[in-house]
Formats: sequence, C-alpha cells, structure tokens
Amino acid sequence: MSTGVTTVTARRSAPSGEHERGRRRGLRPTQWAGIGFVAPLVVYLVVLYAYPLYENVSMSLHRFTRATFVTGQAPFVGFDVYREVIGSPQFWPTVRQTAVFVVVSLVFQYAIGLGLAVFFRRSFPLSSLLRGLFLVPWLLPIIVSATTWQWMMDADSGVINRFLGLFGADPVWWLNAQHSLMSVTIANIWLGIPFNLVILYSGLQNIPTDLYEAASLDGAGAWRQFWHVTFPLLRPVTAITLLLGFVYTLKVVDIIWIMTLGTGSSQTLATWAYAMAFGKGASSVIRYSQASVLGTILLLIALVMGFVYLVVQRRQED
Repeated sequence: MSTGVTTVTARRSAPSGEHERGRRRGLRPTQWAGIGFVAPLVVYLVVLYAYPLYENVSMSLHRFTRATFVTGQAPFVGFDVYREVIGSPQFWPTVRQTAVFVVVSLVFQYAIGLGLAVFFRRSFPLSSLLRGLFLVPWLLPIIVSATTWQWMMDADSGVINRFLGLFGADPVWWLNAQHSLMSVTIANIWLGIPFNLVILYSGLQNIPTDLYEAASLDGAGAWRQFWHVTFPLLRPVTAITLLLGFVYTLKVVDIIWIMTLGTGSSQTLATWAYAMAFGKGASSVIRYSQASVLGTILLLIALVMGFVYLVVQRRQED
C-alpha cells in the first residue's frame, strides 16, 4: 500500500520538478518573442524621449555657454536659471500671449471642426469631395501655408487688405508687433480645423442612428438632438481631441516663426525658447540653459493637461 502511494506521489511531483527545471533553463519561446517585439519600442522611447528629457532637465540645472556646451563642464547652479527666467520681465507677458494663442486656437478649431463634422454627417452629392478639400491645409507643408498667409496679410499688397478696401476700411498692419498674435492665431486656426474635422467626424460615425430616430419621435428638433444626443456621446472624442490640440498648439514654432519671427505679441514660450537656443530673432545671444528651462516648463504644462485628461476620462467611465 505504501509503495503505491509513493509511486503516485512521485508521478504527481514529477511535472512540478520538470517545470522548475524548465524555469531554470530560461524563458519560453513565446516570452522571447514578446521581448523581441517590445525591445524596439523600449529602445525608441529611451533614445528619443527619455534621454533627451534627461539632458534637457540637466541643462536647465547647469550654467551652459558655448564653451561649456562643448567641454561639458558647465557648473551646477540648481534652480538659479529657473528664477532668472521666471523673474524676467518677458516671462509673464509671454505666458499670457501663449495662453491666448492656445485657448483661442482650440476654441475656434474645435467649434468650426465640430460644425463641419455635423454638417458632413448627412450624405449629399459631392460631400466626400468637399470633405477631402477641407483636408488640404492639413496636407500642405507648413512653410507653404505660413508663406501664403504671410502674403495674404501683407499690409500693402495682401489679399485681405484689398478685400477690406472694397468696403472702405483702412489697411491693417497684420504682421506688426501689435497685431501679430491675432495674425498667427488665425493662421493656426485654419491649420487645425482639418484635424478636428477628421477626429470628430469619426466619432460621429460611432453614434447609432437609432438614438436620433428615437429623439425625433419624442419631438426633439435638430438643436435638441445635438445637445442631448450628439454632444454628450462625443465627450470621450472631444477630450482626446482637445488634449492633442492643446499639446500641438502649445509647441507651435514653425508657422509663427515663418510669419513674424516670434516678434511683438506673437512671441510664445515655444518661440522664445527656440530664439534663445539658436540665437535667432531678438535674442542674438545663445542661452542654452534658459531655453532648457522654458522647454521644461512647456513639458510640465503638457503633463498637467495629460493628468487632467486622465481624471476626466476616469469620471466619464464611472
């Protein structure tokens, strides 16, 4: 009897022993395959995101000049550079201009994009062609779009001033220091509308038509259907659209630089950092550490908005 029990026990313990030996031998082929798929992504994130982020924060904590940038022997100064940048008379006006540029761009991009998405939701002749034409600003190179807007807003020969002249209006100096923020905001709104249109139009396609039919039977008109059916069901898509639009608009440099060189009221935190990092525009002296401070501030703002999005998304799920 004891011999039989011993045999059964040995048989039961054998697989576990083999399993332990298999674990000691190494990972299974499926696990190696998973590591192989993940490894390129990890390398990409470390090389192109984590390492540049570390270098940016490190440069903001050291006093870098052209000489110390080459030698790599910049002295550690802690948060002294942060205090210099935040205490600069340019900082808070630039923050306000950045906020105006970002908020106004997002509001108009989203409102116009949502209106166009709702408009194109109903099929009609040439709807696909017209929807495709609205993607042209998104497909054009930035330099082409910015140069075109710069020509259109020229005070002497621009199309916009010529059109206003038909109504007896005086020419507007769109690209001077006073009006430059409004000019680059208009151009940026034009560039961002196609993105909002595509994302919101895709979200509208996922709303069941049965809801609209039920609302119509209950006597709801087009406006009430929008507020009580369309807009609430678009909240998840709206949240990600606004988040991506915020991050993209916050870091815009190209269109502002091409149109106005970031001068006057069109200077934002991103263009200010670019000017200091490369000694462009009004900043003829290269200031690497100050530019890194502005880059870190922009990163923190984007991270805060990312956390806000996660909180909103969690509340919507609840």
